[in-house]
Amino acid sequence: MRVQLRVAPSVALATTMLLACGADRSGHHAGEPTTPRDGARAGLVANAGLTLDPTPARWKQDSPVQVTSDDPAVGPLTAPVTVVMFTDLQCPYCAKVMPTVRELRARYGERLRVVWKDLPLDFHKNALPAATAARVAFLAKGNEAFWRVEERMFASQSQLSEEFYVKLLAEVGVAQEEYDRLRGAAEAFVKSTLEQAKRLGIQGTPNFMIDGEPLTGAQPLEKFVTLVDAHLREAAQLEAEGTGRADLYVAMTKRHFRAAPAEVVQPEPEEPDDFTVWKAEVGAAPVLGKADALVTIVTFAEFQCPYCKRIDPTLQQIKKAYGDKVRFVFKMNPLPFHNRAKPTAEFAFEAMAQKGVDGFWKAHDKLYDLQPKLEDADLEGAAKDLGLDWSKVSKAITTEKWKDLIALDMEQAESLQVRGTPHSFVNGRVVNGAVPYEKFKKIIDQELPKAEARLKAGTKPASLYAEIVKDGKLITAANLAVPAYAPWRGKKDAKVVIQIFSDFQCPFCKRAEFDTPGPDGNVDPMAAGMKVAWDKYKDKIKVVWRNFPLSFHNRAEQAAQFAMCASTQKGNDTFWKVHDELFNSQPNLEDADLEAIAKRIGLDWPKCKAEMDAHKYKDWIDADMAEGGSAGVTGTPAFFVNGKSIVGAQPFEAFQKAIDAALAKAK
Repeated sequence: MRVQLRVAPSVALATTMLLACGADRSGHHAGEPTTPRDGARAGLVANAGLTLDPTPARWKQDSPVQVTSDDPAVGPLTAPVTVVMFTDLQCPYCAKVMPTVRELRARYGERLRVVWKDLPLDFHKNALPAATAARVAFLAKGNEAFWRVEERMFASQSQLSEEFYVKLLAEVGVAQEEYDRLRGAAEAFVKSTLEQAKRLGIQGTPNFMIDGEPLTGAQPLEKFVTLVDAHLREAAQLEAEGTGRADLYVAMTKRHFRAAPAEVVQPEPEEPDDFTVWKAEVGAAPVLGKADALVTIVTFAEFQCPYCKRIDPTLQQIKKAYGDKVRFVFKMNPLPFHNRAKPTAEFAFEAMAQKGVDGFWKAHDKLYDLQPKLEDADLEGAAKDLGLDWSKVSKAITTEKWKDLIALDMEQAESLQVRGTPHSFVNGRVVNGAVPYEKFKKIIDQELPKAEARLKAGTKPASLYAEIVKDGKLITAANLAVPAYAPWRGKKDAKVVIQIFSDFQCPFCKRAEFDTPGPDGNVDPMAAGMKVAWDKYKDKIKVVWRNFPLSFHNRAEQAAQFAMCASTQKGNDTFWKVHDELFNSQPNLEDADLEAIAKRIGLDWPKCKAEMDAHKYKDWIDADMAEGGSAGVTGTPAFFVNGKSIVGAQPFEAFQKAIDAALAKAK
């Protein structure tokens, strides 16, 4: 099954070329060929603040299905078979086929290259913005970041929004300023691949070209395997006849390419409404509207987020249209990459302390009017305009007077799976992002008669909302047992257990545990959070390792097998020595590198190699991955502090908060 394409307006296809974003930051193989520069694209790239790689053009661009250094790819350049996939990040069928693609990578290893091409369909409103954000990750941080973002987007299609993109890019080290700078260039690249798809006759997603031979839709693994096996045999024959590995792709595509026939456009049916009710309780949050309103909208937001400001006129429109039938609740969820989010939250709560709930909403409006000017001097002026005592406001900001109240909102956000801002609940039903008025209106109109029916059935007006959400969904701590085979360190009977789901080839996993300086010589402030936590709490916690090798890391499973061999041969202490060696060896994790580590540590390398080849520890690794998947792990690193999740390479403060809370609860 697939979705048909109606081509959106796009830019003309420019000749592709390699972008140099710093040494090896593109993520491509050394010496990867490029194509001649194009004047229009060069101007586009220059405007984005990027430079062009001076590497001379060496790629033979006479293939009907061009693959260049501008395309995210996994697998070696000289792989005998290349799968080019045209994909839409909002398409459910594309998400459905991705596990098959990962299985192909695991099955064929270095014999297969997978190349990504964007094909955002115009009736998927989030497809182009999502593709643009993923392409920004590629331009800024290379292949590794792109595939990480791609996997998270497919796993979270219902959450696709600007707020989600900002947060996801921050997780891979792309600040919002860099996102904004690269957005234009990234979108142009995405649209250029859309034009390429149109020229090739590709009309829907997912769509694959296996060395130019088309395979359409989310097909089962067996169909891919049949084609790939046939192409491997053909590639071997071509090599035997004298075709070089570097020329195989062009030769194979010339043999196999044929344009897909035109097909009738079939728009994808609308996704069904999500009627899930979440337990978004009001608590002590500021409220605008009557307590007996038929509909309550709880919004998690902050004052530095431009999208929170963007949604505010929509909420005002709702207030005007529905009057007393709707009330509004504001919950603080300051994002870690917004340095003025917490100070402005303190400002707003102090305004409420001084002037009541009405004072909060006046401060709310004032702060959005000020955005993005939210420094102390700006806040001082706002305090005077609002008739607040600035000395008290300033002290509240400095001493973090309201941090506990803010923390309560943030903890509630976590239990409701709020990943970004704004994130709203309409009578408990999710409305994610700065969406148009019509999205809210549809849900409000569905909820009004249900609320009226409750009242007729005897529910008291003042307790209506509490009754609606009392049985709502909440995310509780994961119940993760510690397997007997899992390596650990720290205090054996610690009351706080941190389980790490990680991948030895993942640079973000390394970033979480090591304070290695970046290319500029500075340590990333988001890095080494787990390392700092270990140094501070190691006599109070137990840290457990769980293997979660990602499918697009070709050496991750071998490294995991090697580490488990070390654990069984010489115990926990040796495992953690190998753990450090493997991360410090990145990206060099071939057998020769593992052998060198084994010799340094004193392991029996021939025995480890035999066990790795036999996949001796596969059952353990599979068990880790299955349990991690059940707990919601979709990428690495992922941490669970007594079951409470911390996703990604977070700063120490994230670990400190979770560990301190767990220690306090364990007393």
